[in-house]
Amino acid sequence: MYDKDLSMTDCGIWLVRPESEALALALQERLGGVLYRPWLDTATPQKEQFAAAYRRQSQWIMIAASGIVVRFLEGLAQDKHSDPAVVVLDEAGRFAVSLLAGHEGGANRLAYRVANVTGAVPVITTATEALKPLVVGIGCRKGVTAEQIAAAVHLALGERPLSEVREIVTIDLKANEPGLLDFCEVHDLPLRVLASATVAARPWVTKASDWVQQNVGLPGVCEPCALIAGARGRLIVPKTALNGVAVAVVEDNI
Repeated sequence: MYDKDLSMTDCGIWLVRPESEALALALQERLGGVLYRPWLDTATPQKEQFAAAYRRQSQWIMIAASGIVVRFLEGLAQDKHSDPAVVVLDEAGRFAVSLLAGHEGGANRLAYRVANVTGAVPVITTATEALKPLVVGIGCRKGVTAEQIAAAVHLALGERPLSEVREIVTIDLKANEPGLLDFCEVHDLPLRVLASATVAARPWVTKASDWVQQNVGLPGVCEPCALIAGARGRLIVPKTALNGVAVAVVEDNI
């Protein structure tokens, strides 16, 4: 669920207000896509403009309040297998909500991509993800392979299957680690990337690592990443290290 190539030529970025332009340009720089500035057409209401553009793109990032987006979508959605993916991003860049065509259209995947660019929290409400109670935090040394990561994850999970994992979480310094990206791609797992500053502000570790502190500037990676992403959960597997990969597991408290 995490793509190495972030470029998206078939994505529309819809701005409701010019005040969102800086955020939209940051998204376009990283993800590509086409910017829509509907206020330039003063003669046509935005809802009508969006209805006319809706089928032009296979994916939409809409920077607006969710209520506005719901009204814009009125009468447009037809079938989950053909509807464009729609992700709603608030103007402050806090939440990236997968609103329409989560699985089939790729809105869940898109929400993570938007979140990883902006620092937003990805909001996924599809039933399949809701039933996955585990969040896995990962820290790794440079150049580790997907196989090394898989071995460490399976060791940490024990008898729990990989199918119970909702997301993999790491810090921005590891966001482009090839082995980590390959592991997520092979197992169709979303990769959530946290800013190092966010992790530094919540340095929750059972035991600080001198090596990580020296090389990354943090007392730990996998435990705080898992705990931040799984905010309502509890740490069921503290840092477990194997061959250059450190893994921690948080389970939702339901």
